[in-house]
Amino acid sequence: MATTTTKLRPGALVRASGGPRYAVALAVDALGTGLLRPFLLLYGVSVLGLSAPATGTAMTVGAVAGLAGMPAVGRWLDRGARSTVVAASMLVRVVGVALLLAAPAGNVPLFTAAALFLGIGNQAWPAAHAALVATVAHGRERDAALAGGRALRNAGLGAGALLATACMAGGTAALQALAAVTGIAYLASAALARSVRVRARPPAAPAGGGGEEPAPRMRALLAANVIYVFCLNVPEVALPLVLVTQLHASPVWSGVVFVANTVLVVTLQVPVTVLMSRFSRGFVLAGSGVLLAASYLGFLAAAQLGPGWAAPAVAVVSVVCTLGEILYAGSATALVTVLAPARVLGRALARFQLSSGFGLAVSPAVITALASHGPAALWGSLSAATLFSAGAVATRGDREPVTGRPASPAPRHSGEPSPVPGDGPTGG
Repeated sequence: MATTTTKLRPGALVRASGGPRYAVALAVDALGTGLLRPFLLLYGVSVLGLSAPATGTAMTVGAVAGLAGMPAVGRWLDRGARSTVVAASMLVRVVGVALLLAAPAGNVPLFTAAALFLGIGNQAWPAAHAALVATVAHGRERDAALAGGRALRNAGLGAGALLATACMAGGTAALQALAAVTGIAYLASAALARSVRVRARPPAAPAGGGGEEPAPRMRALLAANVIYVFCLNVPEVALPLVLVTQLHASPVWSGVVFVANTVLVVTLQVPVTVLMSRFSRGFVLAGSGVLLAASYLGFLAAAQLGPGWAAPAVAVVSVVCTLGEILYAGSATALVTVLAPARVLGRALARFQLSSGFGLAVSPAVITALASHGPAALWGSLSAATLFSAGAVATRGDREPVTGRPASPAPRHSGEPSPVPGDGPTGG
């Protein structure tokens, strides 16, 4: 179970994450997403005059339909593309924003098309980013780089959401301006991401032919991941729902929980991932499930407290839930990069994103349906399902060797030099 612990070196972390320019691209992209994501529903209702059900349905259709493109993204990555796919995931969202701005009032089809292109980009980006990081970094340094990217993205999302909130007083014109700024941010980040020019050299075909190598099935991991990703919607969906509708607490508490979650992820994601590098990724992933399940039971206990105590107790327990989320995020994608042979890394990451995207898509509906039956149904069901998933991860064999070494040689750089010496990967 024990492995060598990674040391935290900021300069090496930036290089392992793709270089300074790529880090700027991630920050700009996250800032743009943070500007638009919380207010896309409001844009449909306030600017286009659509009904709330029609707007919500269009957004859901866009997110789910975006998953249909993941097999193609996986095959593209397995042909060696890296920064090009990341840039494409950003550019396709520029198209989504353009359609959003072009949509006339009351036009559901154009809003749905905009949500579709935004969904395609949002679903493709995580797999493309993970494949790029897996190309420029190896071993536990790769884990830290993936964690650093998540922390940077959360910081950008939070900053964008705060900026958008401050601009809301401007009404319809402000929402349209926010959408335009988001499109510009996506375009700038795509140019920056493409400029680092990272490409993997696909490994030689196995001797004797035999056709295309299949991606590892990872059934236990993928099935468990559908349940694990519910934790990502707990601060945004489950806790506001419980705090406002069941505990009749001030909406301020929902804001406190969301801000605390963002701050903890930004500040602790990398240090905790580095600290846990002494353990196997599968062990950490299973442990995150246990911690998440315990936090769900903590929410159930907090809901039984009287007025004045329940909301603060929920806020305290949310810290435990966030720690479980940090452990999950620091180990799940990293485990996939270790389990997958280099030739099929893209398809493996695409399958993992399919499970994540599906879980995120269905979790709001599942959470709201369970919550309608009371706290015991919501938190008891989530706790049992997450604990079962943790057990499946721990016992079904979807874990890397104890040494923590990659399952196969990692892809190499294409040999295309970075346009600016010392800024981004140089190939070789």
